[in-house]
Amino acid sequence: MDSALVVGGTRFIGRHLVSELLDHDYDVTIFNRGNHDDPFADDDRVDRHEGDRTNDSALEAAAEAVDPDAVFDCVAYYPKDVRAATEIFADCEAYVYVSSGDAYGREEIPKREGETPLRPCSTEQATDDSGATYGNRKAEGDRAVFAAADRGVNAMAVRPCIVYGPYDYTERLDFWIDRVRNYDRVIVPGDGTNVWHRAYVADVASALRVVAERGDPGEAYNVGDRRLVTLDEMVELIADALDRVTPRATENESGERSEPGATDVEVVHAGPRELGAGALSPDDYVLYRDYPHVLSTAKLAALGWESTPLDEAMEATVEEHVESDRDGSEHDPGREAEERVLGILDTV
Repeated sequence: MDSALVVGGTRFIGRHLVSELLDHDYDVTIFNRGNHDDPFADDDRVDRHEGDRTNDSALEAAAEAVDPDAVFDCVAYYPKDVRAATEIFADCEAYVYVSSGDAYGREEIPKREGETPLRPCSTEQATDDSGATYGNRKAEGDRAVFAAADRGVNAMAVRPCIVYGPYDYTERLDFWIDRVRNYDRVIVPGDGTNVWHRAYVADVASALRVVAERGDPGEAYNVGDRRLVTLDEMVELIADALDRVTPRATENESGERSEPGATDVEVVHAGPRELGAGALSPDDYVLYRDYPHVLSTAKLAALGWESTPLDEAMEATVEEHVESDRDGSEHDPGREAEERVLGILDTV
């Protein structure tokens, strides 16, 4: 395969995918509405085709103009859009749909492709735009891929778990980086052993390319870090990365700033009762999940895919965070509330 059409391509997963494809000598065209800044605006290796992917006529025009070997669908949020795309790009060498680990409908460890059931999707859920039906819609998109493969289309799905890395506009990990960077005591809900599988964004990009090149039509492939870490270990990875990227200047409970790098971060565990002192709960903390969410990545690894070592992935993530203006504040449970919790814990 020589040419690729990336539906999306300028924000997070799509942005890293375009870079991955360029690194592997693909001719790349981005198809989107042009509503976001284009990081490849000055890169003459990337062509652009503007349009709304929910408009079938616009997608057909892109297919005719670009005639790509491979199509990567990064922004298909409704089953009807996947069904349309698999029809429009039926003659391509590969159509790869970005699904989600949230498509799984049963809690088990680990979740495996072809074994763990997918979520159901009702007619109402298929057109709903709330976060509550995201997993249902992604699961139905997977089923559209399977149906297309049954018709002879080289369609495949990739299911990432929680994705992190540079340019993450969700700011989920930015909250934790900001906490570690600015405070010498960081509250971690529970006992710190919580596990929510995460996937480094560059690894998601490489998984998409590998699946397009080597995957089997009608198959889905999980993608996530090959080595999982607990919430405690994630905080430690962040602290170590910050030490390599930039010295930390932390603030104690009295509001006093320490000298950069002078204070190690102390992880403070707080259960539901302790967090209640600040009117908080464990679910107020982004990337906390009561039941472990783990995806098997053996099927993807069998294609020759490899993941980035965690320290390298976190260092790149932290370095870009420091240069950005993101702080994850939309996920902040409130430092004042946390101070009340810390005060209670200090008296125990």
